[in-house]
Amino acid sequence: MLRDAWQHSPTHRRVWALAAPMILSNLSVPLVALVDSAVVGHLPHAYQLAAVAVGGSLYTLLVWAMGFLRMGSTGFAAQAAGRGDGGALRQILCQGLLLALGLALLLGLLAVPLSGVALGLMQPSAELNQLTRDFLATRLFGLPAALANYALVGWFLGTQNARAPLAILLTTNLINVLLALWFVLGLDWGVVGAARASVLAEWSGALLGLALTRKALLKYPGQVDWAALRRWLNWRPLLAVNRDIFIRTLALELVFFLVTVQGTRLGDATVAANALLLNGLLLTAHALDGLAHAVEALCGHAIGARDRTALRRSLVVAGGWSLLASLGFALFFLLAGPLFVQLQSDIPAVRAIAQIYLPYLALLPLIAVWSYVLDGLFIGATRAREMRNAMLLSVLLAIPLAWSLQSLGNHGLWLAFLCFMLLRGLCLGAIAWRLSYNDAWLRAAHA
Repeated sequence: MLRDAWQHSPTHRRVWALAAPMILSNLSVPLVALVDSAVVGHLPHAYQLAAVAVGGSLYTLLVWAMGFLRMGSTGFAAQAAGRGDGGALRQILCQGLLLALGLALLLGLLAVPLSGVALGLMQPSAELNQLTRDFLATRLFGLPAALANYALVGWFLGTQNARAPLAILLTTNLINVLLALWFVLGLDWGVVGAARASVLAEWSGALLGLALTRKALLKYPGQVDWAALRRWLNWRPLLAVNRDIFIRTLALELVFFLVTVQGTRLGDATVAANALLLNGLLLTAHALDGLAHAVEALCGHAIGARDRTALRRSLVVAGGWSLLASLGFALFFLLAGPLFVQLQSDIPAVRAIAQIYLPYLALLPLIAVWSYVLDGLFIGATRAREMRNAMLLSVLLAIPLAWSLQSLGNHGLWLAFLCFMLLRGLCLGAIAWRLSYNDAWLRAAHA
């Protein structure tokens, strides 16, 4: 049965029609972090690179916590597209954008005091503390656009339109790269210049995305039911899914935050080295997420159309390609890891520390790939509660393990992180097997 699914050529074409543009656009996201690290990494002080790493982590904690704006929109939009329901697609788009605006305003008010608490826990040097605060304060001006981009990309992907997300993300990230080079090196604005580049780029992408929605809606005739948007009942399914994805994302972000905190306590050079290696994880995750996005869209569409065969074929084909891609990334980091580090920084202490821990980075793609694919399946099925439970269980199992490995220093930190990623895949796999055993996948969690 699996062999027959893998050999279905039309499914391979559909998977790559979605995955290829998303991989290309997703790879541009870690490219920005790599460019920021490379540009700032060639400034004279390690604390300048560390400020971008820590400040970027704090901003990412805020933005990625709102990742449900993309994931929630994708599942509902995919199922609406599978039913051919243009009215529902318009409602999902409006709800996503309204949520993005409201949450951006709320987070903007909370970000400064929360960042002060976070920096207090990290106990950074005085130089690192002030530069990080300046970087984050500037980045917050791009928050409304960043959240709107999440909602737009998720909605476009749900309609199986990968070209619009490609245009949004490439526009955002290429502008970011060009402005970062100009502001930091050309105008000598330093770390704050990198932040200003990101703000302008995020607003450029959001405006482009809004312009592209008009053409996309022509394929799905319908009208916005404005009265329905004012009724709480019509918000409940989306908010319920978003709530569970939010809790799941907070748990995931807690893990990344603890990695940054523990690395900071080991010294500025260590946190900078870990940041360079985590850029490699971002590179891998964003590439493999392109295939996971195809799983979300195709599986969600199959569930909306109640097509069991298409659901199985989409999962098998996308999962197979994900495994092959993860093997490629593992070989890349194993063979070209030192060059990967050298391109990002010329600070000797940072390079030396990063190269010690490269074997952990090489193992990560092979361990993490399963959680990416299964996340795509759960998102397409709008089964966010099960995703939430798997993540919480993984964190609860990983924290005691991490605590016991503290004496190993940075080696213990990386071992704990690898174990957490392994637990993610195992927990999601166990829940997926149970749902398959009960023949529950074609029953959407939120009708």
